[in-house]
Amino acid sequence: MPTPDRTLRAVNLPADWSPESWRNRTAMQLPQYPDARALEEALAELRTLPPLVTSWEILSLKQQLADAQEGKRFLLQGGDCAETFDGCRSDVISNRLKVLLQMSLVLVHGLRKPVVRVGRFAGQYAKPRSADSETIGEVTLPSYRGDMVNAPDFTPESRTPDPRRMIKAHARSAMTMNFVRALIDGGFADLHHPEYWNLSWVGHSPLADEYRRMVTAIGDAVRFMETLSGSEVHNLNRVDFYTSHEALLLPYEESLTRQVPRHWGWFNLSTHYPWIGMRTAQVDGAHAEYFRGIRNPIALKVGPSVTPDQLLRTIDLLNPEDEPGRLTFIHRMGATGIAEKLPPLLDAVRRDGRRVLWVCDPMHGNTESTSNGYKTRRFRNIRSELEQAFELHAAAGTRLGGAHLELTGEDVTECLGGARELTESDLERAYKSTVDPRLNYEQALEIAMLIVRKQAQIAAPA
Repeated sequence: MPTPDRTLRAVNLPADWSPESWRNRTAMQLPQYPDARALEEALAELRTLPPLVTSWEILSLKQQLADAQEGKRFLLQGGDCAETFDGCRSDVISNRLKVLLQMSLVLVHGLRKPVVRVGRFAGQYAKPRSADSETIGEVTLPSYRGDMVNAPDFTPESRTPDPRRMIKAHARSAMTMNFVRALIDGGFADLHHPEYWNLSWVGHSPLADEYRRMVTAIGDAVRFMETLSGSEVHNLNRVDFYTSHEALLLPYEESLTRQVPRHWGWFNLSTHYPWIGMRTAQVDGAHAEYFRGIRNPIALKVGPSVTPDQLLRTIDLLNPEDEPGRLTFIHRMGATGIAEKLPPLLDAVRRDGRRVLWVCDPMHGNTESTSNGYKTRRFRNIRSELEQAFELHAAAGTRLGGAHLELTGEDVTECLGGARELTESDLERAYKSTVDPRLNYEQALEIAMLIVRKQAQIAAPA
């Protein structure tokens, strides 16, 4: 078969699109700001602020995602369910980066292919909610929609949507990006010293010995190559790292959508890799309308209610010219539903010859509430959905090209099970999430090792 054309060529721009054309469609999950003038003033200020990412970074990521579509790379996308302004701290950011670097090290070592590293941060400050309001006792207030919109405290002052929070979110995203770039450029990700990425609180982890053996093997390999060549192996002291967030708050995204010199089209310069969530994925809705016109690589969350016809219509809208690296489908079916719901979607896309990157989100379909009132996820269900995803893609003749995870580098107890077999009684010890439960370091590293083992099992001859 001929090699597919992966050149990031110029595609036809939609003539009827503009950064604000989404305003002519029904927009879901947007807050109701009580002060229209304050909103316009905040958006006007945002339009004058510097972008958070660059067009060349965006195009570089798109090329790497095109490679991932062909099985030449694997996408690791992870971070907080929802960032908080208080969480914009050096220790939180560096620990999150350490977790993702360690996971990518496991994947590179085990999969024998480059990893595309994408963080759910530097912009993940807005969250969709199942209801516009929340009632406690006899008081009803707007739902908490993330720090970009309002605050979690159940008071009228905290819950009233404040447009100035978009300015604060931009500032904290810039701080996060600046610190991440400084860490990476300063050698934080140096493969000569992966032992520097260790998190002090997990020295006793059941996975620690296995990880240390892997680190030793990689260090020995690097030193061996340098001994043979007589010089230092270049490009081992830094890695590419990209950002992503759910582009939920469209007025904010529109304000950071720009044209740039020497590149055609419009770029969302608030992030490298925006995605559409399940609650805003209507093919005729405002979010799909906004996404169809930007040049960024884009992703779409795909849940169990999506039909093959809906998925093909979405491809027609968002990637009509089958541009390489353009479109990712992140399926999130739940451990008990994936075997039934995913295969028809895989078959439809494969039969139609559409070019997409398939990624598994094993987190969101497995959320439940415990008897003591905590929102949690069971590690065994997360693991099961991920394992089934590999098997179902292999059976369908398609390829699972990545994993999308909610995780943190903090010592949290939010998901049950894992290496230390956390129970319901452990949740109250260190439950810190304001929205969804996240994997802690040990559980995240265990997932990375699981991916390697499952991929090896799938690839092994029968």
